[in-house]
Amino acid sequence: MKKLVVLAIAITAMACQQNKIAFVDSVKIMDEYQEKIDVDARFKTKAEAMNKKRDSISQAFQMELQQFQTKAQSMSQQKAQEEYSLLQQRGQRVGQQLQQEEQQLQQISQAEMDTLVKKVKKEIREYGKANGYTYILGGGESGSVIYGDETKDVTDAILSILNDKYEN
Repeated sequence: MKKLVVLAIAITAMACQQNKIAFVDSVKIMDEYQEKIDVDARFKTKAEAMNKKRDSISQAFQMELQQFQTKAQSMSQQKAQEEYSLLQQRGQRVGQQLQQEEQQLQQISQAEMDTLVKKVKKEIREYGKANGYTYILGGGESGSVIYGDETKDVTDAILSILNDKYEN
């Protein structure tokens, strides 16, 4: 009989145990996470430098093309075509090189963003474990939380932890 009472109490205790659930606004975290803001700024600066380089090379090439056109008037048609062909090939090589540099910059930027996302997810998991949550759901633009009680929003707590760790 005692075993039956103990079993009944244990079953009742397990049935009464509730899952602790919270949510985070993923968009807010990524928008206000200082490391992400710094990464964005760094790559924006690099992209601007890349654009300036492209503009500078383009202007120099246009000037060279104009000089060639003036010079070509005093050349034979065959010689002018040969030089124009060489000029075009060089322009294509420079264009391809700039395109490769832009692609490399984009790949590096994407890799850093992927690393940041992993870091944020890891921090959310650690926060959930440390604070006894069974689930922490993702909210925001593409999240799965359509409505959440504001008392269950742990976005600011996690954002604070991320920014504190980044500063240190």
